[in-house]
Amino acid sequence: MTSPTAQLSSAGVSIWLDDLSRERITSGNLAELITTRDVTGVTTNPTIFAGALSNGAAYADSVAELAAQGATTDQAIFSITTRDVQEACDVFRPVYDATDGVDGRVSIEVSPDLAHDTAGTVEQAKDLWKRVDRENALIKIPATRGGLPAITETIGAGISVNVTLIFSLERYGEVIDAYLAGLEKARDAGHDLSKLRSVASFFVSRVDTEVDGRLTKIGSDDATALKSRAGIANARLAYELFEKRFAEKRAADLLAAGANVQRPLWASTGVKDPALPDTLYVTELVAEGTVNTMPEKTLEATFDHAEVRGDTVTVNYEDAREVFAQLAAVGVDFADVTQVLEDEGVEKFDASWRDLQKTVTDALEAAR
Repeated sequence: MTSPTAQLSSAGVSIWLDDLSRERITSGNLAELITTRDVTGVTTNPTIFAGALSNGAAYADSVAELAAQGATTDQAIFSITTRDVQEACDVFRPVYDATDGVDGRVSIEVSPDLAHDTAGTVEQAKDLWKRVDRENALIKIPATRGGLPAITETIGAGISVNVTLIFSLERYGEVIDAYLAGLEKARDAGHDLSKLRSVASFFVSRVDTEVDGRLTKIGSDDATALKSRAGIANARLAYELFEKRFAEKRAADLLAAGANVQRPLWASTGVKDPALPDTLYVTELVAEGTVNTMPEKTLEATFDHAEVRGDTVTVNYEDAREVFAQLAAVGVDFADVTQVLEDEGVEKFDASWRDLQKTVTDALEAAR
């Protein structure tokens, strides 16, 4: 008998942990998760680093050293977080080598306050890439209006990118366009396309949280029956779009020149509603060539009792379309849902960034 996480891997799903801390690295826990839980990558964001640093005795020496050097708050944040990502990249290097660069990836995000600043995002993406100095890193850029051209420029500069905060199919199509345009720039600049990798992070549970709140207000039996179905349906249709777009000539020509597809990544896969199965956003989104990035609680639930039934995505396209037809029929404006979620996503990461800055500021002052 193989574990459910091993079964997921066999079904073509890469399991990435949605968490990182220095303690997790130095204790050997991260390496252990590779061996025992089939984890092949890590994603981070400002919320994760804020939590790690606020609880982090492991960072005391680094903070003291940075304080003695007279580092500013932001300088200290980038020093600490890029070191964590470097060390995590080193832990995952054997996975990176074994999978020919597909996995073994560690993501680090540009500052949330740059979410609508294209030039600032590109500049910081290049700086983070240089600082981390590991080819198995991914620079996270949000799929905002300002983020889209930054994705193209960053890919074009030969930097691998994790596109985050995707909620709508329309925006996802624009993300694919931005990626393909970046590959064309990279090709024209002489970069090795085979070295460039990207994932497109489609958020799942947050969609259900927002839609279910609206369905509750509508209150009809038809509306209630649709609860907890929108997030999965949305992600399934995203995978259908992925299949379609990467089979078209523009993408096919780039793939023939050595480029890689931009893999769909399921983010926000921790279940928010306790009435739902705790592995819902794992078992219902199994498809070849995807990534599922899980908080540790979801990872452990998956390892313990997930029922992996093979592909649960491509066989359910029609059902997904029917869900959206029914949502429209009961009065859910999904375009508004996704815009609200994008705005909230930027705001939440920005708030976490402010928390992170305050935590580090206080730590530097205490150390001085």
